[in-house]
Amino acid sequence: MNTQIDPLIRLDDVHKSYPVGGDQVKVLKGISFDVRAGEFVAIVGASGNGKSTLLNMITGIDHPTQGRVIVDGRVITTLNEEQLALWRGKNVGIVFQFFQLLPALSLLQNVILPMDFVKTLRPKERRERALALLDRVGLADHAHKLPSMVSGGQQQRAAIARALANDPPLVVADEPTGNLDTQTSTDIFELFTDLATHGKTVIIVTHDEELACSIGRTLEIANGLIARDEDCSDMPVREVV
Repeated sequence: MNTQIDPLIRLDDVHKSYPVGGDQVKVLKGISFDVRAGEFVAIVGASGNGKSTLLNMITGIDHPTQGRVIVDGRVITTLNEEQLALWRGKNVGIVFQFFQLLPALSLLQNVILPMDFVKTLRPKERRERALALLDRVGLADHAHKLPSMVSGGQQQRAAIARALANDPPLVVADEPTGNLDTQTSTDIFELFTDLATHGKTVIIVTHDEELACSIGRTLEIANGLIARDEDCSDMPVREVV
């Protein structure tokens, strides 16, 4: 269980290398930081500097070469793949840049799917919760449509509803506005802001520094290290040099 002084997320000296040819390419070179419950954090930086790799460490999609990742008191770097899949299904909502909704399923069915996976609620209650989540993101009237029948912004809203299906404490998003126009991007960021306001911990990888600054806390990754950690609405939290 968390206490007031415990972070929801802690990365402790996280390194990640990938084999390329006969060499090891270092993508993350010793990342350490904490995220408190209810924080809204943007991870920014140029392409190829390790932003998405860092997000994959936090979600357990990939494993660090060295270091520990702790989420809600659990050291997820010690879990096997089966344990990670179950843990992720219950504790992390993931929103992807390209939505990744199953095309043959309606928006409603897409949102129900994560609840089916971890057996959350009874089947009737799953449907009721999915409808309520679609209503929350403004898609109640589109629940029975296929993803191809709605706009990109609406698909991303449905993806956010799906990420909330199991009421996870942590929601992460990898370039969630990368394929959306400016107004739709702003609307999506407002949805994430609302989630944080209501107690979710939200971490977003984004290339849009202006929108990132509107969030509050921004982590800049450069050359596999934290180059900047600041709150745009106040003085810098700390500089890492």
